[in-house]
Parts: sequence; structure tokens; C-alpha cells
Amino acid sequence: ELSQCSDVKKDWSDHALWWEKKKTWLLKTHWTLDKYGIQADAKLQFTPQHKLLRLQLPNMKYVKVKVNFSDRVFKAVSDICKTFNIRHPEELSLLRKPRDPSKKKKKKLDDQCEDDAFELEGPLITPGSGTDILYIGPVKGNIYSSPGLYSKTMTPTYDAHDGSPLSPTSAWFGDSALSEGNPGILAVSQPVTSPESLAKMYKPQALLDKAKINQGWLDSSRSLMEQEVKENEALLLRFKYYSFFDLNPKYDAIRINQLYEQSKWAILLEEIECTEEEMMMFAALQYHINKLSIMSSENHLNNSDKEVDEVDAALSDLEITLEGGKTSTILGDITSIPELADYIKVFKPKKLTLKGYKPYWCTFKDTSISCYKSKEEANGTPAHQMNLRGCEVTPDVNISGQKFNIKLLIPVAEGMNEIWLRCDNETQYASWMAACRLASKGKTMADSSYGMEVQNILSFLKMQHLNPDPQLIPEQITTDINPECLVSPRYLKKYKNKQVGAQKQEKYNFILITARILEAHQNVAQMSLIEAKMRFIQAWQSLPEFGITHFIARFQGGKKEELIGIAYNRLIRMDASTGDAVKTWRFSNMKQWNVNWEIKMVTVEFADDVRVSFICTEVDCKVVHEFIGGYIFLSTRAKDQNESLDEEMFYKLTSGWV
Repeated sequence: ELSQCSDVKKDWSDHALWWEKKKTWLLKTHWTLDKYGIQADAKLQFTPQHKLLRLQLPNMKYVKVKVNFSDRVFKAVSDICKTFNIRHPEELSLLRKPRDPSKKKKKKLDDQCEDDAFELEGPLITPGSGTDILYIGPVKGNIYSSPGLYSKTMTPTYDAHDGSPLSPTSAWFGDSALSEGNPGILAVSQPVTSPESLAKMYKPQALLDKAKINQGWLDSSRSLMEQEVKENEALLLRFKYYSFFDLNPKYDAIRINQLYEQSKWAILLEEIECTEEEMMMFAALQYHINKLSIMSSENHLNNSDKEVDEVDAALSDLEITLEGGKTSTILGDITSIPELADYIKVFKPKKLTLKGYKPYWCTFKDTSISCYKSKEEANGTPAHQMNLRGCEVTPDVNISGQKFNIKLLIPVAEGMNEIWLRCDNETQYASWMAACRLASKGKTMADSSYGMEVQNILSFLKMQHLNPDPQLIPEQITTDINPECLVSPRYLKKYKNKQVGAQKQEKYNFILITARILEAHQNVAQMSLIEAKMRFIQAWQSLPEFGITHFIARFQGGKKEELIGIAYNRLIRMDASTGDAVKTWRFSNMKQWNVNWEIKMVTVEFADDVRVSFICTEVDCKVVHEFIGGYIFLSTRAKDQNESLDEEMFYKLTSGWV
């Protein structure tokens, strides 16, 4: 038996030494043990570097993937995204699964009840290991010679109309588990299965709860083993940075779908606030996407060699870039900078004031608004003048109530001045809101993005219009729509009628909510599948709370815990109880930032000798440091960049001295 065993060859190439006590991989094989500082009593583990991990994708489904536990997390995520055919992996990272404090006793039961409907056996091997068992991506002519690569000569890999792969199924998925059933399963939306599954999911109720969830982000500059991640542990793969660069339907069907899924769950689980009208719009888009996903899957299976008509050809050439990345060409200022001038109602809220909105003749020039008592006085000295550069711009809109307000928080030496603008109609609101948003970034209406911004705002408002069909009666409402899976639990409660008996309550809710969703659906019914997903993502980006990651902090000189919010272009000091912005600082004015690792204090220096220091009370300050550095790193991306991501630059900006 021993002689037979000696003939068996085992590949040890993936194994390496792990020093558990020091949480260190001994990967420098030319080093001696003495150089590592290892004594005779040290315990070393000879273990495979690639280990199984259970990843929950943004669509809440799980996959099993083999990941290199000795690679830095940034590199490991790049390999995972390369496997899943997701460009720009620098936008994603791994998050530890948050625990619902109210369910501590049910921990084991919850683990058993995890949704494994999308469990992929295989297992997945990340690229670079040499023996890929399951690979998601084009086998011939792989466009990913390096993670995050952008090239103008890239061959389109997806149909820009419905997101289905352009190449044959066998070339994309081979004999893998993904080729069974729907081959584009990662690019296909997974509808919520039941109201019960939605109700069971953890829903943060307050800003402090959201801030605590962000404790779970892994350190991108250290390996999984160094951070005590165990084999077969469940981690969440999420879009970490809300700066989505060059979202293109021709190459990004899987990336767009997973981004749509993350935004969908953020709405359903009430992780971000929205109005009732916005909720019905989101529900209508979900309903539309679910219907088209089923139709697209059936069409793909029945007609894999479908003809591409002129409309599809035009759509395939369309590139959609969402806010957060740089546009391909910036025209800059033209000979004359556009201006706005109109009567706008202005309100300056103060404590113990009963005064309401007062009409002013307002002119918007460059990045400033001047308010005059009348149009005739416009050549004189303004009653009020405000520069919007660096301000916070928040919409306050109710379509049915014809309320079109713009809330401005303008930075001043002592904090933020609050100003409200009330517009008369949608057209006026869209023009002024777009101008305010650009001015907050230091841009004028001469910027090439102004016209598109106005159109996006008008489109967003149009989707919220209710177009009641007088012919719509309860008998016509079919059962192909499940409204309780399309609307967040908080809005479901609003439709309860106390005058209706308990037995009729469920049917009453179903009919009422379904009618509202179908009314909203009329505004989106003509959209293609990819367009509907992109519209959903754009609408998510338009919400006031979008893109802000919260952390609990104590500011230098402050006596109580507050929140620090980090967005792609600014830092925000926030009231922990209300979420209101106390002060905002733009990254464009930042000179440097550093961390005192001994006392765990982050210090950021801005222009004009402004210095901000705070201590993170519930999270390692390394996480906050990485968010700031990560957004600075993402701001350097450009479309004409044909080289791979500069990993070393990312580590310089985010790793720090630990």
C-alpha cells in the first residue's frame, strides 16, 4: 500500500506557509526562517492559498468561489470581478455580513435559511490559478488583459438592448453550471420571491444603524487570512464606491444588472429614503424589468441568432455614462456663459420665525444667485447674493402637490446657511436645479453636461407622473404583478384601510397598490430592458441621500457623537439624530489628509487653512482613510486610459502606515 501511495503525485504549488501567531504569509521563499524572525517553537501551517468563499452578490444570491487568501483584498476582488466579467473592479469590495441584533438567538437558524437558490457548485476558480473550472466571460479574445482596462477598440460583448451575450452560449459558459437554464443568469434580474423573504431581511432603521454596517468593510491592502476570514465564510460583494465609471451596455450587462440589484435592494430595505411617488416609480420600473427579463430569457433560448435591426444597431453604439465618472470630452466655457433669470420664491428659515416664502427676481450667473425685490431693480444692488460653490443641493418635490423646492446649504465660516428656493413648475425647477448642482461643483451652465442634467431631471419627474386610466377596474388587474414584492414595507403600511375588515384587507391592499404601480408603469412601458435598468440606477442616484457612506465620529472640540459622511466629492459633518448637514468640505479644496494611528484620529487639511479632525468611535479609522483615498484614486480615471489600474497608487492612497 505504501508503494502504491508513493506513485500518487500531488500538486503542492498552491500551498504556502502561514504564521498564525503573527497573521502573516511567508511568501518570500528566498528568505530564511530566521529573517522572518521565526523561533523553534513557532507553529507554521502549510495550507493552500486558494480557498472556498461564499459570496453574496448584490442580487442577494450566493455563489461559491475559490479565492486567493494570500492576495491583498484589492487584488482578490479584481480577480473575482474578472471571473464574473465585471469591469472596473476598483468600485467594489468585500463586506462582512451584518448581524441583526434582534436575531442573535436565531443565528444558527438564519445561517441554515440563507437563500441558496443561486448556489453554484464547481467551484469557481479565480483567473490566474491556471485550472479554471468555471469561467464567466468570453473564452475567445478575452477583452480583460488587465482588470479595469478600457479600450476604444474593444469588441462589444452584449446586446445593448436587452443585455444578452452576443457570442454563442457555449463560448461564454461552456459546460459550467451557468450554461444550464438561462446562460446570462448574472445579467438577468432576480425578482423578489415573496413578501415573507423581504420581511425577514435586516432593515436598518436609523442613521446610526447604517453607520455600524460600514464597520464591516475589509481592508483592501491586507489579505483575507490576515483579517481572520475563514474558509467557506460568507462575505458580501458590493459596490463600495458610488462613482460608476463608463457604464456601457455593450460591455457591462452583468455590471449594470448587479448595480441595478444593489440599488433595488437599497430601496426595498429602506436603506435610502424616497418619497411615495418615487417609490411607485421604482416599483413600476421593477415590474417592467421583471417582465422584460422573462421575455428576454425566452427569446434568447428560442432565437440565439436573432437579427439585429437598425434600432438595435443604433442602441449598440450608444454609450451611457452616469454621474460620478468623467465625461469623454469637456467642452469648457463657451464665448458667452448662459444665465437664468426669473421670479423665484425664496425662504430663509430661522428659529422662531413665522415668515414664509417671499418672491424675488433671481438671476443665476456663473455659480452665484442674486435676488432682487423686482425685475426693474435687477441693475442695482441685490437684496441677497449667494455663491453656490461647495454647497449641498437637496430636492424637495411632490408631483401631485405641485411642490418643486430646492434646499441649499451654503458653507460659511461658522457652518452652513440654509436657503430654500420654490419653483412654479417642472421646467423652471429642472433648469434651476441643474444649475445649482453644477454650481455646487464649481461648474457653470456653459459646461457640456448642463443640457443633459436638465433632461435627466425632467425625465425623472415625468416617470413619477400618474396617468390614471379610466378603463382600469379591479377585475382587469391580473395576478402577474406582486406589489408586496415591489414596495418597501413602510409604504405597504400606508395602504391599510381601517374601515375594511380584516378578511378583505389583503385584497384591498393588493388592488390599491397594484393600481398605483400600473399607473406609474405607463410612463416606462416603452423602455427596453437595459434602458429601464439604467433609468432605475439614474433615479437612485437622484435621491438626496445617494452616495453617502456614514460613520460615527467625534470631532475635535465636539462634546457628542456625530456622523461623518463620505461621498465621491466631499466630506459632510452631520447631525446624528436628524442626518442634517452641519458642514461640508469638498475634496477639490483638500490639500492633504493624514491619520494619527496611535490615537486613531483622522485629520484633513483644506484650502484657506481649514483643518478638520475627528476620531472614529465605532470603526477602525483605516476604513475611513481608505474611503477618502479610494475616492481620490477613482477621480484620476480617464476614458483614454489604455493601461491597467495602478494598484500601487491605490495602496499609496489607501493603505497608510499601520
